[in-house]
Amino acid sequence: MQIILLEDVKGQGKKDEIIKVSDGYARNFILPKKLGVEATEKNIKELEIRKAEEARRQKELYEEAAEFGKKLDAAKIFLEMKGGEGGKTFGAVTAKEIAAGIKDQLGYDIDRKKLVLSDSIKNAGEYTVGIKLHPKVTANITVTVKVV
Repeated sequence: MQIILLEDVKGQGKKDEIIKVSDGYARNFILPKKLGVEATEKNIKELEIRKAEEARRQKELYEEAAEFGKKLDAAKIFLEMKGGEGGKTFGAVTAKEIAAGIKDQLGYDIDRKKLVLSDSIKNAGEYTVGIKLHPKVTANITVTVKVV
């Protein structure tokens, strides 16, 4: 019997896959637990429509992220940190502080978990920080740290 999986089933397949299983396994496990439906022509057409809609939505998300990434690539933010002699800061500049600076200075609310810091910022200067907007889109923003 062919089944369209509605959820991931360990050892069988992932969501939206069409798999072939024994009749008993389908009737006694997959169908009663609503893990899948029988692969009829109607259900296969619905699956194709759902996949096309998801692909269109993913494309829109990618395009929005790419457009927003271009805006962020041209942006710069300035952070003032307390520090000592020689331009060293007391502590490191964290992703939380950079996200707060982006929100205050540019007005964009970006989750600090999306910021990609290659290594910690402990000195005054200009740094490039990556922002993961989409699995395929990473923007870079320039962060200037000044020690006061």
